[in-house]
Amino acid sequence: MMSRHFFTSLHGTEGGITLHQPSGEQMSIFGAAMKYAETKTPLIILAGHEYGTGSSRDWAAKGTRLLGVKAVVAASFERIHRSNLVGMGVLPLQFPDGTTAQSLGLDGSEIFSITGLSNEVKPGRNVTLEIEGNGGQKRSVPLKLRIDTPIEIDYYRHGGILPFVLRQLLARK
Repeated sequence: MMSRHFFTSLHGTEGGITLHQPSGEQMSIFGAAMKYAETKTPLIILAGHEYGTGSSRDWAAKGTRLLGVKAVVAASFERIHRSNLVGMGVLPLQFPDGTTAQSLGLDGSEIFSITGLSNEVKPGRNVTLEIEGNGGQKRSVPLKLRIDTPIEIDYYRHGGILPFVLRQLLARK
């Protein structure tokens, strides 16, 4: 299964290891994703600039979805990869200019929730990332919804392009 090796490096452990939360246990990203799936914990990726650049973009979006990632919060996105994420039903969200996970001091041990999503979601609308730190401190960060077109809204609402097309075909019968 290719998703087992997603986010891994062919040259050692860099990129393929994470800390499971809240246990703090070090394990492979795939192993942690499977543990989160057992507890139905939705996942997000915190990313830097031009997220998705240089990857096999369509597989990168598929692998992200297969690992249970529901949203990617990035400083910016590579254009085609952002579109592919939407096509796989993964929510692309962008930090305001000048803001990154690092500038916010995030280390991934926080609890995140996204508010402001509704049935009236429009392309480019703002949502809010709610962050709860280890000590219980809470803060909010505005994010831009990077679903950029009305058809992408439909794709996302249906869980991606494939479920959207299948529902369209079934509705014709």
